[in-house]
Amino acid sequence: MPVRHGLLALLSMGPRHGYQLRAEFEVSTGETWPLNIGQVYTTLSRLERDGLVKPGESDEQGRVVYTITAAGREEVERWFSTPVIHSDRPRDELVIKLAMAVAAKKADVAEVIRKQRTATMRDLQRLTRTKRAATEGAAQRLVLDSMIFKAEAEQRWLDHCEAVLMEER
Repeated sequence: MPVRHGLLALLSMGPRHGYQLRAEFEVSTGETWPLNIGQVYTTLSRLERDGLVKPGESDEQGRVVYTITAAGREEVERWFSTPVIHSDRPRDELVIKLAMAVAAKKADVAEVIRKQRTATMRDLQRLTRTKRAATEGAAQRLVLDSMIFKAEAEQRWLDHCEAVLMEER
């Protein structure tokens, strides 16, 4: 859904062709969510099918320019006004990996945590460098801040996992 709604949000600013949408989506997400151009055009086809966008004239390079419809504007407004509800079921690969390592008693859980902590710290450092070099404005900064906060939270969660496992011994 985020790609669908992201494209609608960009189209709410004015008509665009697929390559423009891809580039603006990537810049707006701090280039943390690369889109395949095929995904953009597949999504545009679905949006057209659902009556949320309509194709217009082709630009000078022959690319079809899309415009958001009234129904599309209503859809993007609904998306912006509806809170995101996070599932109470952890589908995070790391959560599942640690749970299975503990349950199966086949892995060195402390080593799994150590390796993950190292990888997360590297990622946190990379994100911090990227944020310092960011030039695309508030949208990019917000995405990077979110990723940094999630990496920091993961580090705290790994500390918690270690503490719980120490209690179990």
